[in-house]
Amino acid sequence: MTRIAIVGVAGRMGRTLVNAVQQDSEATLAGGIVKRGSSLAGVDIGELAGLGKLGVVAVDSLSAIVDDFDVLIDFTTPQVTLANLAFCAEHGKRIVIGTTGLADAELAELEGYGDRVPMVFAPNMSVGVNLTLKLLETAARSLGNEGYDIEVVEAHHRYKVDSPSGTALKMGEVVAESLGRTLKEHGVFERVGQCGPRTDKEIGFATVRAGDIVGEHTVMFATEGERIEITHKASSRMTFAKGAVRAARWVAGQQEGCHDMQDVLGL
Repeated sequence: MTRIAIVGVAGRMGRTLVNAVQQDSEATLAGGIVKRGSSLAGVDIGELAGLGKLGVVAVDSLSAIVDDFDVLIDFTTPQVTLANLAFCAEHGKRIVIGTTGLADAELAELEGYGDRVPMVFAPNMSVGVNLTLKLLETAARSLGNEGYDIEVVEAHHRYKVDSPSGTALKMGEVVAESLGRTLKEHGVFERVGQCGPRTDKEIGFATVRAGDIVGEHTVMFATEGERIEITHKASSRMTFAKGAVRAARWVAGQQEGCHDMQDVLGL
């Protein structure tokens, strides 16, 4: 039985993760963390998630539950994630990271823990999204150098703070790597005014932020006469939460290293 603690347990994703852990017969809820000084510290986590009392209360410090959990699940912000990663390295814990929006320096710092912490780091924990990434590899190799323009379009709820989404960037990276390109050189993230026609090798990104959209991603391969679109749409955060719990169970048996959901799923 994998003992799981959840960071940001009072948030939308945190509450969904509590439900996902409770639904998993091979995992148990060991703790939940709220912001330091939060009035929710001491509140039963089950009540926060609408499940009734579970006998596990929220705390505002990882140190308070250091002996109670095996794997930490973190869907927060880059700086919070890096602090929690340092804690896991110090105390011999494993971690699943779904945080997005990391800058290059933050990403390098995260990857630097790979030789000290068993971790799963993925911008999207959905099984469907990770299967979609494999489809994109195949499509890119077949179409990307044959005159097909590549565009990535993503849509999320109005509260999402980073853009493009981590999943959109991952999709773009998969396509670029399959074609021997890089997003730094070929990614186009803005088109405004008289920007001229697109170049043959660019990979464009477009972002929508509206309402309560959970997450939609489409990669388009378009040429004269036809357009191929590979799309994933999420209607509930539960798909991400269940994937994160699956990753937590998997990483509980792994040695140090920075893994992704492709490793978890054996793809």
